Amino acid sequence: MKIAVVTDSTAFLTEDVKKNEHLFIVPTPIIIDNQTYHEGVDIETNEYYDLLNQSQEFPKTSQPVLGEVFELYKDIAKKGYDAIISIHLSSGISGFITNLTAVSADVKGIKIFPFDSLITSSPMGYMIETALNMAEAEKTPAEIIELLTKMREATSAYLIVDDLNNLVRGGRLTNGAAIIGTLLKIKPILTFEEGKIVVFEKIRSSKKAFKRTEKLIGKKMKESKYPLKFFVIHANNLEVAEQELKVLKKQFPEIDISISHFGPVIGTHLGEKAIGIGWAPVIK
Repeated sequence: MKIAVVTDSTAFLTEDVKKNEHLFIVPTPIIIDNQTYHEGVDIETNEYYDLLNQSQEFPKTSQPVLGEVFELYKDIAKKGYDAIISIHLSSGISGFITNLTAVSADVKGIKIFPFDSLITSSPMGYMIETALNMAEAEKTPAEIIELLTKMREATSAYLIVDDLNNLVRGGRLTNGAAIIGTLLKIKPILTFEEGKIVVFEKIRSSKKAFKRTEKLIGKKMKESKYPLKFFVIHANNLEVAEQELKVLKKQFPEIDISISHFGPVIGTHLGEKAIGIGWAPVIK
């Protein structure tokens, strides 16, 4: 069985994974001052924050156009694929995967398996890499979805953002939490709960937030029944990400960890300077 993997541009993928001939990426639109860009096509992360800082209005994000995704699915079917594993951004951040699941059966000639990652960026990217490896090992779609589901149950992230207002403007965090953050000058640790971004703990400073997160990472490593891959993910904040990587490697010499970045879509919601520490299980 020939299996393709489809995802959206919010996933962070290494250059080697991007070159995989069985991978297809759907760009996610972002609107800046009434001009629409497509993430990974006509706007890249390294230029996005310059545009963001110069913009007159707060950027907006949109879902990929379902019609365009359907055309992609049809093209994949014409290439001789039997099935598509379609892994996408958390339904708690975007309604795209929900809409896709509702209508994917309408595409004829190929079996489509939509999968809600309940996460984004590097942890989602690792799910995609795993699915590609399994497809190349001739695993069935059912086997791939089963393993992805196990991965999803043990995948999450902690987020430390510089300004909660970005999440509020985009409708990804409650106004009440943002008001508390403004009044008390806190730097909360956020996390994913059922795919939604929520306040995990309220911390008084960024320094304390990082120290608390490091303790939480150590606890995760001890409690997990699987080995874990970790990712320090930054929104135009490479220097802090590199510092945090060094701290975590020093505290946990055995840790499997790398640096990556949030693309324009997720960077819009989290805001510039945000740092995430995500993880995903390594399941053989």
